[in-house]
Amino acid sequence: MKKFLKFLLSFGPGIFAIGYTIGTGSVTSMIVAGNSFGMDLLWVLFLSCLFSGVLIYVSGHYYLMTKETLLFSIKKHLKFGRIIALAIIVTVGIGQWNSLIGILGITSNVVFEIIQINFPEAANHKYTIVLGLAVLIIGIFYALLLSGSYTLFEKVLAIFVSMMGLSFVFTLFFVFPMPTEVIMGLIPKIPRVEGAGILIAAFVGTTMAAATFLSRPLFIQGKKWSVSDTKTQRNDSIVAAILIFVISGSIMAVASGSLYGTGKEITHVLDMSDTLEPSVGRFAVSIFFAGTLSAGLSSIFPCLMIVPLMLADYSSGKLDVSSRRFRIVTGVASILALSVPIFGFNPIRGQIITQVFNVFGLPIVVGCLLFLWNRKHTELPIKKVWTNVIMAGALAFSLIIMINGLMDIFY
Repeated sequence: MKKFLKFLLSFGPGIFAIGYTIGTGSVTSMIVAGNSFGMDLLWVLFLSCLFSGVLIYVSGHYYLMTKETLLFSIKKHLKFGRIIALAIIVTVGIGQWNSLIGILGITSNVVFEIIQINFPEAANHKYTIVLGLAVLIIGIFYALLLSGSYTLFEKVLAIFVSMMGLSFVFTLFFVFPMPTEVIMGLIPKIPRVEGAGILIAAFVGTTMAAATFLSRPLFIQGKKWSVSDTKTQRNDSIVAAILIFVISGSIMAVASGSLYGTGKEITHVLDMSDTLEPSVGRFAVSIFFAGTLSAGLSSIFPCLMIVPLMLADYSSGKLDVSSRRFRIVTGVASILALSVPIFGFNPIRGQIITQVFNVFGLPIVVGCLLFLWNRKHTELPIKKVWTNVIMAGALAFSLIIMINGLMDIFY
C-alpha cells in the first residue's frame, strides 16, 4: 500500500486534475447518459479527455518554462488582461461553487441511503439527517484545509481517487455493453431528443474543467517541480487524461449495459445503484456507493480551494493555502455548499444543471492559454503544430458545446 501511495503521489498534480474532473457531477452525467443514450455520447467524452490532456500539459509546461502562473500571466501579457482575468475568476468561481453545492448534496444523500438501508425508520427524519451529514462532511474538509499543507491535500486525494477508480473499473467485470456499441459510440452524433444538449454541455463542463488548467501551474509549484521535471510533467498529464477517460467511460458503460433501453428514469440517488443491481445484486449497492462517495469526497477539496487559489494567482502568482484570505473564502464556500441540503433540492437534477455553468468560462480560458502558448518565447518548444491544432479544436469545441447548451436551455 505504501508503494502504491508513493506511485500515486509521484503524479501529484494529476491527482488534483482527476479530483477536479471526476466528481459526483461526472458520475451523475455519465450514468444519466448511459441510461438515456447508451454509448452514443462516448465520442464527447473521448474528445473532452483528449483536449483536456493537452491543455493540462500545456498549462504545466508553460509554467515550467516561464515560471508564470496563468492568471498572473494573463494579467501581465494580454491587452485588457486584468478585466479578462477577473472575468475568468468570476465565471470559473461560480461554476465550481455550483458544482460544490451539487457534490455535497449528492454525497450527503448517498450516506443517508446507506443509513436508511440499515435503519428504515430514518426515512421519517430524512431532511434533518441529510443536513446533519452535509454539515459534518463539509466541516471535516474545512478543518483539513485549515492545516494549509499541500502534501496532506495530495495524500487525501490519492486515497479517494484510487478508491473511486477501483470501484468503478471493477464493475466492468460484471457489466459491459457490446463492443459494437462502444465503437459506434466514438462516431460523433447528437441524439435528437430533448435534454441532449444540456447533458452534453454538462459532460464537457465536468471533463474539460477550466479550473483544472488554471490550478495546474499552482499545484506544480506546490510540488516544487522545475525544468528538469518536464518529462514527469508530460507523463503526469497523459496519465491524468487516460484515467479520466477510463474511469468516466467505465461508469457510462456500466449504466449502458444495465439500464439502457429499460425506460427507467434516474431521479433519486438510490436509483443510480440500479446500474449494477441487475448483474451483481446487493453487492452492487456497496460498490456503487463506495465509488460515488469517493468521487464526491475527492472533488470537495479542489472545489473549496479554487477561488482563493485564483485570487492568489491573480495577485501574486503564488500558491496560497495558509493565508487568512484562503481560510475566509473557503469558509464562505463551505457555507454555500449547504444550499442543496438546506433547501431540500433534488441533488441529481441539481448536479447536472450546475455542471453546465462550468462550460461558460471554458472558452475564455482556452483562448487565453492558446495566446500565451504562442507568444514569442525562446524557452517554449519550437514545434507546436500539434498542440496548436488540438487547442484550436478545443476552443471551437468548447464554443459549440456552450452555444448548444444555451440553446437547449432557452429554446
